[in-house]
Amino acid sequence: MGQTARVLIAADKFKGSLTAAEVAAHVTAGLHRVRPEVAVEALPVADGGDGTVAAAVEAGFTLHEREVTGPLGAPVTAGFAVRGGTAIVEMAEASGLRHLPPGVFAPLTATTYGTGELLRAALETGARTIVLGVGGSATTDGGAGMLAALGARLLDEDGDPLPHGGGPLRELVSADLTGLDPRWKDTEVILAGDVNNPLTGPQGAAAVYGPQKGADPQDVAALDAALSHFAGVLGRTDLAAAPGAGAAGGVGFGALVGLNAVFRPGIEVLLDVLGFAPALERATLVITGEGSLDAQTLHGKAPAGVAAASRAAGRKVVAVCGRLAIDSGTLRTAGIERAYPLSALEPDPATSMRNAGPLLERAAEELARDHL
Repeated sequence: MGQTARVLIAADKFKGSLTAAEVAAHVTAGLHRVRPEVAVEALPVADGGDGTVAAAVEAGFTLHEREVTGPLGAPVTAGFAVRGGTAIVEMAEASGLRHLPPGVFAPLTATTYGTGELLRAALETGARTIVLGVGGSATTDGGAGMLAALGARLLDEDGDPLPHGGGPLRELVSADLTGLDPRWKDTEVILAGDVNNPLTGPQGAAAVYGPQKGADPQDVAALDAALSHFAGVLGRTDLAAAPGAGAAGGVGFGALVGLNAVFRPGIEVLLDVLGFAPALERATLVITGEGSLDAQTLHGKAPAGVAAASRAAGRKVVAVCGRLAIDSGTLRTAGIERAYPLSALEPDPATSMRNAGPLLERAAEELARDHL
C-alpha cells in the first residue's frame, strides 16, 4: 500500500473495557508506532445496542440529556443524539440492564416507560426521523411502558392504569392509543436492532431473552402469556409475529403498533446515519472489531455489517477483538481477512480486559506490520 495507504477504523466497543472511541484511539496509536505516516480515520460504530448514542456523538451528533424513569421506576439520566432532523434514541440509555444494581433483576416489573419519555424528548427537538436502537434492555413489557409514557391508556378491569412491567399485562382489559401525539404520524421511526424474534412463542421475547433478565421458567411462561394477551387486547396479533417484534423484551412490538415503526438491521441503519459510505470511499484498509468475535457476530453485529459493506466496495477488512471464537475460514466467509485477538497476547480474560488499551496497541502494531 505504500504511501497511499489510508486506514478506516470502524469498530464497536469492547464491552466492559473500552468504548468504540477508545478502541479507535488505541488502534491508531499502535498503527502509528509502526507507520507514523499512514492516514487514519476513526468512525466508531454500533448496532443499536449499548454505545449507539456515543457512536453518534463521535460522528458529530449533538448529545441531549434528560432525567427519565429507569427500569425499576427510579429516575436515571439518559442521553439521545440529534443532527439535523434525525435523532438517535438508545433504549438501553433509559431502560437498560446497566441501570440495575449488580445481581438485581426485575423480569416481571421492569418498565420501558423511560424509553417513551426519551422518544417524546426527541420528538420535541423537531426530529422527523427517529432511530430507536434496541438492545441491552432490562425489560419484557412489550413496549407497554413506552406507549404509556407517550399517551396510551392501558387499563385494568377497574379502569385504573396498569402497574409497570410485563407481568401486569395479563390484567389488561382495555387499550386506547388515541392519546399519542399526532406528530408521530408524520415521523419516520426506524426500529434498529440485531434480532428478528417474534413477540411470543418458543422464539419470543420472554422465552429467548427473559432468562438473561432474571426470569425463571415460571416467569418466562407468565410473561409469554401476558405478552400474548397484550397483543390480543390491542388487536394486533399480526404484528406480534412480525420480525423484530420481540426485540428488547417486545419494545419492538410496541414501536410497530404505536409508532408505525419500520424494522431494519441496526448496523445497516447506523452505518447510513453515521456516514460510513463516504468514509469507506476514502479508505484502502478497514479495521473493524468488538470485544468478542464469535458466532453471534455473524448475525447482524457491527463487525459483520462493516465487513459486508467494505467487501462490496472492494476494500480489505481485518479485525481486532478481545477474544476470537470463530475459525479463520468462517471469518473470511464473513469478509474479514484476519483477526487480531488480545487473548493471543494475554490469555487471562480478566487481565486482558483490565489492560485492553495497551494490549490493543500491541495488536495494532502487529496488524500494521502485516498489512501496511
